[in-house]
Amino acid sequence: MEEHGKQIRLTAGEIAQLWTQYMNDTSSICMLTYFLEKAEDGEIKPIIEYALEQSQAHIQKITAILTEEKNKIPHGFKLEEDVDLTAPRLFSDSFVLNFIHQMAKIGLTAYSASLSSSTRSDITSYYEECVTETMQLYKRSKDLLLSKGLYVRAPYFPNLEQADFVKKQSFLWDIFGEKRSLTAMEVTNLYANLQRNGLGSAFLVGFSQVAKSKEVTHFLLRGSDIAKKNIKILGEKLAESNLPISSTWDADITKSTTHTFSEKLMMFYTSALIALGVGYYGTAIAESPRVDLGAMYNRLTMETQKYAEDGSNIMIKNGWLEQPPMAPDRKELAKG
Repeated sequence: MEEHGKQIRLTAGEIAQLWTQYMNDTSSICMLTYFLEKAEDGEIKPIIEYALEQSQAHIQKITAILTEEKNKIPHGFKLEEDVDLTAPRLFSDSFVLNFIHQMAKIGLTAYSASLSSSTRSDITSYYEECVTETMQLYKRSKDLLLSKGLYVRAPYFPNLEQADFVKKQSFLWDIFGEKRSLTAMEVTNLYANLQRNGLGSAFLVGFSQVAKSKEVTHFLLRGSDIAKKNIKILGEKLAESNLPISSTWDADITKSTTHTFSEKLMMFYTSALIALGVGYYGTAIAESPRVDLGAMYNRLTMETQKYAEDGSNIMIKNGWLEQPPMAPDRKELAKG
């Protein structure tokens, strides 16, 4: 890429974002193609098609950029290797719609981060397009969930009657351990994390039904158990303030046990969900002044990170973990 007559190389940040997106979008193509193959709802099917078309277009663009810059194209995931399109339905169409809506939310955050770490004009323009497209996917999936009565809203608050200032240290946690009511931001994070754990738990249960490896099956079921425990803990915090708890999606999993996705793909998705969970817990810590909430999120994060490490070990042992771009090891180069 040339800007003003000068050859501009990709920065480490740009390469990292492009590589990560290539992995995410090739995995999404496998998942969405399968979902589209099984879709029966005439209103949900176009949403799946739109999401799939986005991922396919992204792969074409990223491949062109990396090829032009003489970068190796990642292996990623492939339809012929990682999904059996003839396998029976594993998830309901409504679950798929919820999944796409959650992925659109995550995509908006991820593409904004990619945009902010981009310097080259063509990379910046590309991520601007990604943000715009994902906004459309978010809006279309949200509107359809609302029209079908499937959208789970966060709790409502009374109208704000006046501006006020914190007057006591008990806003954080007083000496006797009595806790004030939750702030709107604390409720938002609790509810969103509870929903993500519910969706993740159902995903892992579905994956566990179709996994071949006993080791992977055990790992996936363990992850579902962790998510369900997290749901209980997060729900208790909401219940303390007499706030409702969102529903789960376990009923949206079929009884299929036919091998559908490769172990590599399922472990990648599980690792991605874990990473997202840790990131959202970190955000919740920063936005939760109440001390007990910070302690809770730290505890959940530590358990989730241990689970992530065990998952990485399984992937490394089986040759499923593709190595991301790395800085050159100058000491090794000097030796060689």
